Amino acid sequence: MSIQDIIERKGSIVETISASASAKAAADRMREKKIAALIVTDGNTIDGIISEREIVRAISLHGASFFSLRVGEVMSRDLVTAGPGDSVKRAMKLMTQFRARHLPVLRDGALAGIVSIGDVVKNRLEDLELETNVLRDAYLAAH
Repeated sequence: MSIQDIIERKGSIVETISASASAKAAADRMREKKIAALIVTDGNTIDGIISEREIVRAISLHGASFFSLRVGEVMSRDLVTAGPGDSVKRAMKLMTQFRARHLPVLRDGALAGIVSIGDVVKNRLEDLELETNVLRDAYLAAH
């Protein structure tokens, strides 16, 4: 299965935010949309990602002054990305190697979706369930 298969199931809409927006606005948007990350963009250019991880870090470092910070001061610029044709296994390796919980998906340099660790785990559980059913059916057919 490929990353594209996951995107087709979950949808390709990616929530974005500007680096000049307030960090609080980013946290509010994540809460409202029930998501854990926003891609930071400037027009069609991807500048970084802001996730729950960056927000927690900023609150820990800056305390109450977090509310006066801009997304650009909080976001991570170290993006790990995937392509739509990448396998889910490759995505799992990237997420493990770089401790990334979200992989923006780029098609020809443009944002085409985002895959979270939850999406990957859900996909893997579905694969395991299918494999179990096939093995059970094969066993039952043989006996």
